[in-house]
Amino acid sequence: MATVRASIHGQWSTRLAFILAATGSAVGLGNIWKFPYIAGENGGGAFVLVYLGCIAIIGIPIMMSEVMLGRRGRQSPINTMHTLASEENVSPHWKWLGWAGVVSGFLILSYYSVIAGWALAYVFRTGSGLITGQTADGIQSIFSDLVSDPERLLAWHTIFMVMTMTVVARGVRSGLERAVRLLMPALFVLLIVLVGYAWNTGSFDQGVDFLFTPDFSKIDADGVLTAMGHAFFTLSLGMGAIMVYGSYLPDNVSIAKTSIAVSAMDTLVALLAGMAIFPIVFANGLEPGAGPGLIFQTLPIAFGHMDYGAFFGMLFFILLVFAAWTSAISLIEPAVAWLVENRGMNRVFASAVAGLATWLFGLLTVFSFNIWADVKLLSGIKVFQDSTIFDLLDYLTANIMLPLGGLLIAVFAVWQMSRNSSVDELSMGDGFFYKIWRFLVKYITPVAVFIVFLNAVGIIDLNG
Repeated sequence: MATVRASIHGQWSTRLAFILAATGSAVGLGNIWKFPYIAGENGGGAFVLVYLGCIAIIGIPIMMSEVMLGRRGRQSPINTMHTLASEENVSPHWKWLGWAGVVSGFLILSYYSVIAGWALAYVFRTGSGLITGQTADGIQSIFSDLVSDPERLLAWHTIFMVMTMTVVARGVRSGLERAVRLLMPALFVLLIVLVGYAWNTGSFDQGVDFLFTPDFSKIDADGVLTAMGHAFFTLSLGMGAIMVYGSYLPDNVSIAKTSIAVSAMDTLVALLAGMAIFPIVFANGLEPGAGPGLIFQTLPIAFGHMDYGAFFGMLFFILLVFAAWTSAISLIEPAVAWLVENRGMNRVFASAVAGLATWLFGLLTVFSFNIWADVKLLSGIKVFQDSTIFDLLDYLTANIMLPLGGLLIAVFAVWQMSRNSSVDELSMGDGFFYKIWRFLVKYITPVAVFIVFLNAVGIIDLNG
């Protein structure tokens, strides 16, 4: 039995608070921006079915593992991994897994904040009627004017970072928990309103059929790997956020039940987003596989030509901001927790330091869309030949750091941590469900994540 520990940062008041917080971390731009367009690119229903299977065999087992490690250590990811490695008598180098999570969160937030700034800007652009009646070229011009202006991008990036650090500075209960208790219900209400709006487009059935009717001829090996990768990334795994949130979880809360609840709510948001977006796309004769531009360049065309489009377009981008905000506070929390624990800072000062550092690093992304657009740091490497600084950061975190982080979490949870420790912390006995979790994390999940990693870095190509 491990020494009973308590987090110096406090803990969630209830199981629901943790579910809302972890769901808020998981629900972000990936659910509302990325999921619809990758589902569109990979044929809709077949992709969704594969994605749901991957959530079950990859997402939930790794989430349980990460929450378990967090609650066992009750500290920032760095100190948690150092403590648990010592407790299990394994290499002290496992602390670098904690460092990797903290650095991943820092790097992701540095560019995530800039993209979230786009959503903030579009709240006002849609609400003011700027997109109303615009052609595709007009919408493209609005988007290009935004990203090509470093001063505008810097302003929106700054506003979003101030919003994020204001919440984090207030602590676990007064800041993180209070924010998610307000933002997550609001997010679900906005989504349901937008689904209701999509219901009246005349193409709701077509959108739902596209999303839920599987046609396996439309998905190939790359589509399966994309589904596997997104199932992993959408739950905020491997970046320290779920680990630090787990460190605030009360001892009497079931890790398995809460992980399943968080995964279910995260998936529900992604599916509702698809149900809101695809009917609007089809009603306007647009392309569901429009790629990353679906949200900022394709949908505004639709909103600009629909009744009450300015109002509902504004609601959509408010929804996007809320989703990004709840994720952002979790991305920076591991770094803030470490500064409080290891540098003797109070919560407010630690938040200011971490926020300022992230904001400064975010300037690389801001300028990569305009004055540094021609800067290609690793152009000599084929995979990075045309990559901007933003592209490099996105690739490094999403394709390398996060899968390796998730893989190592799985390895530590079952290959390094004793069976008695995991049985004790998961509090589900040593029966059937524990054995299923252990089998998946020990054999299936690591292999699946490793294949996703190899495909992402171009080492394998299952489509030949």
